[in-house]
Amino acid sequence: MPELPEVETIAAGLRSRVVGLVVGRVEVFLPKLLRATSAEDLAALSGAAVTGVRRRGKILILECGPRTLLFHLKMTGQFLWVGPDVPADGHTRLVMRFVGLREELRFRDVRKFGFLRSLAAEDVASCSEIARLGPEPLEVSRPDFESRLRGRRGRLKSLLLDQRFLAGVGNIYADEMLFAARLDPRLSASRLRPDEAGGLWKAMRSVLRRAVAVGGSSVRDYRGVGGELGDFQTRHRVYGRAGRPCLRCGAPVRRLVLGGRSTFFCPACQRRRR
Repeated sequence: MPELPEVETIAAGLRSRVVGLVVGRVEVFLPKLLRATSAEDLAALSGAAVTGVRRRGKILILECGPRTLLFHLKMTGQFLWVGPDVPADGHTRLVMRFVGLREELRFRDVRKFGFLRSLAAEDVASCSEIARLGPEPLEVSRPDFESRLRGRRGRLKSLLLDQRFLAGVGNIYADEMLFAARLDPRLSASRLRPDEAGGLWKAMRSVLRRAVAVGGSSVRDYRGVGGELGDFQTRHRVYGRAGRPCLRCGAPVRRLVLGGRSTFFCPACQRRRR
């Protein structure tokens, strides 16, 4: 599933292409893509200018005049900016066309888990998809982050994946930031020392900033809007490296399942606390 760095990369790619354009027509080829949204809602976008593209957590937000579109890519959603001469395959779920332009925006989703919601601009902050989200990892201050950790009893890995705790972190970056902070993913948040909590905050910011800078991690289906691959997958220290030597100490990287999710870590660098 695309996480914060990937969705941020997609938002930047769309921002440079569609802001200022006027929507001509939106076609939906998979009705279940729409959440609390009708075909009439999308038809009403015709003639509206795209005024902004941004991200909140893992949700991509397109601002189109008085209406706003929320897209969640889920596991395999992709945005493609292509010309009409490029054939659309059977996984294309939506096409957005623009006035006076040959290029079009396509939403492609192999697994069909992604969704689109259209709503009035003034309702975005209060809608369920946005209101439940925790703070942005790159915006939360160290004191606020440490305050949010205090009193939590869940395992660190599970807590980092909780979108109500922080918005946008997923499996890849939770593993990478815990490795950078030298913390066992099974450790309870309530057992963190102040220096460890501060170290995790620093590691979180460092890992996410570096991933955004190189376009995210292209594992499985993720591509940028122009079809570009990210490069952070070549810089993973533990994610997907089970059985291979730790790049820091040489011990074999381990894989285990926590909360139903694959978790990669170095048992030597991220030593379990007794």
